[in-house]
Amino acid sequence: MKNRMSKLIALLAVSAMVMGTLAGCGSTEEAAPVEETVVEETAPAEAAPEEAAPAEEVAPAEETADLSGSISMAGSTSMEKLATALSEVFMAKYPGVTVTAEFTGSSAGIESLAAGSVDIGNSSRALKDSEKEAGAVENIVAIDGIAVVVDPANAVAGLTKDQLIGIYKGEIKNWSEVGGTDAPIVVVGREAGSGTRGAFEELLEVEDACAYANELDSTGAVMAKVASTPGAIGYVSLDVVDETVIAVALDEVAPTEENIKAGSYFLSRPFVMATKGEVAEQSEAVQGLFEFLASDEGKELIKSVGLITVE
Repeated sequence: MKNRMSKLIALLAVSAMVMGTLAGCGSTEEAAPVEETVVEETAPAEAAPEEAAPAEEVAPAEETADLSGSISMAGSTSMEKLATALSEVFMAKYPGVTVTAEFTGSSAGIESLAAGSVDIGNSSRALKDSEKEAGAVENIVAIDGIAVVVDPANAVAGLTKDQLIGIYKGEIKNWSEVGGTDAPIVVVGREAGSGTRGAFEELLEVEDACAYANELDSTGAVMAKVASTPGAIGYVSLDVVDETVIAVALDEVAPTEENIKAGSYFLSRPFVMATKGEVAEQSEAVQGLFEFLASDEGKELIKSVGLITVE
């Protein structure tokens, strides 16, 4: 009896061990999905580097930011529109560069350049031999037309070159002499030293021979005077002409970009950004400015302010 009980107990123990082993196997199989879940959840972390790729696309911006320094300009009031637009666009493109511009007249700007007080002297006329001998280098960046303007009530739509010369020399004093109404002609011009005046008088060959009623110190002042004065006539840069005045035709040719490029409109002049020495001898910032002007983006800027590009 005792032997039977011992065998029974041993059999039960073996059975318990077998069941425990089977239970252990079952729990191992159930745990397997957990490992699969962990792998699936961590997979997106491996894709993270792909999301960082756009950072490489902004790298070129860093290249434009490495130009630094300052550029100072002074000179022609007729070049104010171009100089202001150029300064704003160039500083936006190169945040490390500061560009300043003063509008003191062409001759004063070249004098400042010669004195070494500015990097660029802006002139709305070709440089004189004496200015070149003093070290100024003529860099033509655009071409401008000079428009002859009259007050909006004037009925005269055009003048010949000889009539224009006669008016500015004081030989023709009434609009009735050139097909207009019986009204006195008020001759308006720029001050001595103005690039616009220098170019206008040189092109007409009337240097020191003009009979001005008013000599004004800026392009804007000439525009305002002509617009508000009956019988007035003046000359301004083509790019500033607006609806407040009338730009007359000369020798039956309208003052347009197309006509200036074709060479049929005789009142045109260069816009010069003079440097003391060649451009290649200037600071990196100044060289960068001229490189920008020669680029497609720079040419578009020149066109946007009503000037003609130098091809």
